[in-house]
Amino acid sequence: MIDAGQLTDFGAEVLTSLDVPADDAHLVADSLVTADLCGHPSHGMLRLPWYVARLRSGVMQPITAPELVVDIGALAVMDAHQGVGQVVTDRACTEAVARAEEHGVGVVAVRNSNHFGTAAYWTRRMAQAGCVGILTTNGSPAMAPWGGTRKTVGANPWSVAAPAGTRDPVVLDIANTGVARGKIYAAAQRGEPIPDTWAIDENGVPTTDPKVAVHGLLAPMGGHKGYGISFIMDVLSGVLTGSGYAEQVVGPYVPDQQSNCGHLVLALRVDAFLPAEQFAVRMEDLIQTTKSVPLADGTREIFYPGEIEARAERAGRLRGVDLPAQTLSDLRELGDSCGLSFDELTGHTGTAVG
Repeated sequence: MIDAGQLTDFGAEVLTSLDVPADDAHLVADSLVTADLCGHPSHGMLRLPWYVARLRSGVMQPITAPELVVDIGALAVMDAHQGVGQVVTDRACTEAVARAEEHGVGVVAVRNSNHFGTAAYWTRRMAQAGCVGILTTNGSPAMAPWGGTRKTVGANPWSVAAPAGTRDPVVLDIANTGVARGKIYAAAQRGEPIPDTWAIDENGVPTTDPKVAVHGLLAPMGGHKGYGISFIMDVLSGVLTGSGYAEQVVGPYVPDQQSNCGHLVLALRVDAFLPAEQFAVRMEDLIQTTKSVPLADGTREIFYPGEIEARAERAGRLRGVDLPAQTLSDLRELGDSCGLSFDELTGHTGTAVG
């Protein structure tokens, strides 16, 4: 186990060694460690070496300096100028919430950005600020259009979060493929096979080998419905924002090409619709109604969206973070390349679980 705070500090040290400002570096590292804590290692610290490679090649800028190219009341368009995705998204969400405080709604479109980690990290922050937060993004091609054989459609994840009174915020964060591609990378790091329903190889044959799957096609969730939703998310995140779309978007694992991804942020101020206290009561009633449904055989509890992750994060901050052996090895190597000792900075002396 590795202490979450120490792991975050290590990630921040790596990034500051590459000229990322300290506050920005801590934000990025915290977003990755939080993903690990929430049970989503596909978006956790395994991605830090990818970000470092992109910083070193110069396709992602260490100093994030977004520019508002449109600024009209409740709406803004932000050019990220290839800044660090997490930092760009934090500023876009902050801007959207500020505009919602004034207008009831805030909308910020982002162009020329980079991968920002888990969308839930950002929508949950908007929910904690008293808004319903909505965030969309596009990504590099992962699946073919329905009926096609070439990748042109990204997983294009999206998230919605809402405050829930005394409970943890309700948070939905999903990709439109049957599984996020990061989960395939995580399986490859663990040396584990994947279900044969996750991906097909370059010849169109279902595969259980994650190393083969990353070069093949991911299956859309819900068949043609997943493809349709993903296409629309590219309209919102890429076409509407003035950023790249379809095959113009490059993934974070490519070290030397600009990402060109775009995001769309919406913040809806709850108390512009009805009193915040009334909204909280209604949300808690909805949750209680949902959780009180009779349980199916083998089910111990019904969870509302985001509840499992919130519990996992709290527990993980107490007990520490498990990282796969391959991720540990990659982080040690990354630290060495930056003149940092992973084991000294994290106090890690054992081996990983999984």
